[in-house]
Amino acid sequence: MTVTPSVEHDVKNLDLATGGRYRIDWAELEMPVLRAIRDRFAKEQPLKGMRVSACLHVTTETANLMHTLQVGGADIVLCASNPLSTQDDVAAALVAQYEIPVYAIKGEDNETYYSHIKAALDHRPHITMDDGADLVGTIHKTRRELLDDIVGGTEETTTGVIRLRAMAADGQLAFPVIAVNDSNTKHLFDNRYGTGQSTLDGIIRATNLLLAGRTVVVAGYGWCSRGIASRAEGMGANVVVTEIDPLRALEAVMDGYRVMTMEAAAPIGDIFITATGDINVLDSRHFERMKPGAIMANSGHFNVEINIPGLRAMSEGDPRLVRPFVEEYRVAGRPLYILGEGRLINLAAAEGHPASVMDMSFANQALAAEYMVKKGGKANMAPEVYTLPEELDREIAALKLQAMGISIDTLTAEQERYLSQWEEGT
Repeated sequence: MTVTPSVEHDVKNLDLATGGRYRIDWAELEMPVLRAIRDRFAKEQPLKGMRVSACLHVTTETANLMHTLQVGGADIVLCASNPLSTQDDVAAALVAQYEIPVYAIKGEDNETYYSHIKAALDHRPHITMDDGADLVGTIHKTRRELLDDIVGGTEETTTGVIRLRAMAADGQLAFPVIAVNDSNTKHLFDNRYGTGQSTLDGIIRATNLLLAGRTVVVAGYGWCSRGIASRAEGMGANVVVTEIDPLRALEAVMDGYRVMTMEAAAPIGDIFITATGDINVLDSRHFERMKPGAIMANSGHFNVEINIPGLRAMSEGDPRLVRPFVEEYRVAGRPLYILGEGRLINLAAAEGHPASVMDMSFANQALAAEYMVKKGGKANMAPEVYTLPEELDREIAALKLQAMGISIDTLTAEQERYLSQWEEGT
């Protein structure tokens, strides 16, 4: 049955809306912290009158965040933050059943992707909500007329925070942005446990391979890569870590992994996974050394970590799509495989992070938007990259524990006095 929407949109098929709504409701069962925030937002309306343009992965969890912001009084427009990360049934449900304008289609080309960014910015936002800083970057490059209206922004992911800090260091950032990624209840859980599980989920769905006994090479040892390495090890893989930072490399060694250069890892790896935020982590010199059948996947935000143009230049003929999200290139007679066009494999070939972990990440997003409004944004905050106050981080953690039915100890008055003095010694 065709649905007649009441809001502007560009989604694949509105007939998918009912199924999308069922999946949104299923995700909500695992998001009690965000639900508690939504209940409070419904009463207090902290975002009333605020126009919000969000550029996020259009998933069931994001839908619950959008509903929370909407209930809190925000006027929202949503577009995708990656061409392959949209769940089309969710996009349809947000338009047809929540009356939220959405511009997102899974598999959209580059031109469509940026036309959707433009549509979101035509909303003339007071608050930007980014996953990768594409809204902020576009505003500063080509839509500077929007700066007068903007109160501030929020940023979800490591790659976006890197871009924003670079802008701030160059004196180019024109409004304050809260780095949601830097909250402990975000990166310690979302990046580590969420990325670890969902990345392997995407690889397994795309390939149907057994990981046990295979050599998995993980590029980087930040929180995302730690999660990937841990989960791969747990499934029986032999894990190799590559790093540029001596401290992180030493941590990987102490955690029990083999650490070497990518040059050394290239001939022995069965599966290569990048999650660094940098360009050409897997490059032509590595492709030349890989064994036949080597598989490459990316879990970083942008599809630049694997040098696909370089691989294409080396390959014999055009790549073959041998399974959904699996492209075969032939280099000197050897088949090499790229998953999900080198884009975020956990969203390209799977459903992204589990709702339980996104519960905390999106609680941070909701509270960051509220905090920005309460602080008055750029009227009272310098154009810098900020972190949410620690007390909000702890509030989210406490709410999560409460929802899980877990109680923890509290300090006695005597213990508090002891920790606040310096006189007592050995």
